[in-house]
Amino acid sequence: MGFLIKQTQIVQEKYFYSRDAFLEALNSYSEFGGGNPVNDSKYEIAAFFANVAHETRQLCYMEGINGASQDYCDWSNTQNPCNPNKKCYGRGLLQLSWNYNYGAAGNDIEFDGINQPDTVATDPVISFKTALWFWMNNVHSVLGQGFWATINAINGDIECRGENFDSVQHRVDYYTAYCNQLGVDPGDNLTC
Repeated sequence: MGFLIKQTQIVQEKYFYSRDAFLEALNSYSEFGGGNPVNDSKYEIAAFFANVAHETRQLCYMEGINGASQDYCDWSNTQNPCNPNKKCYGRGLLQLSWNYNYGAAGNDIEFDGINQPDTVATDPVISFKTALWFWMNNVHSVLGQGFWATINAINGDIECRGENFDSVQHRVDYYTAYCNQLGVDPGDNLTC
């Protein structure tokens, strides 16, 4: 019975993300994929979706697999204080985590990230917006260093410095596949 419930959940989650939700969110981030020359845009698109594919198991998950069991709360952060009744575990396309990310993203995107973090897993446009918000604030600037720098910016402590080579390789595999589909060479500096 548990297997059937899990399968149903995955099917429902698989259709959560849509092209329309992505394009609506993208309207708020005109700098994304706007590189010059055109190949820079393709590299950014490939890098973004490679990381998204890894984080969501190919757009199947809206929350981290063990998400609710963990709370990413920095109690010393007074600008975006933790809500003791809400957990800031990974949700959305890039698994947004920590109260300071939920608070800052919420302020910029105009949703209550601290008190309503579940919005990232229930509203597909907000899910894309938080992923693009995180990308533009933490990842976009390191693209020129190679794909490895995107992994490091997203999950460096666990994957790059934590020696989780399988996760790094999955991201690289997605990235090279997307680069091939877009007709660009993935280049060097792929792994941490």
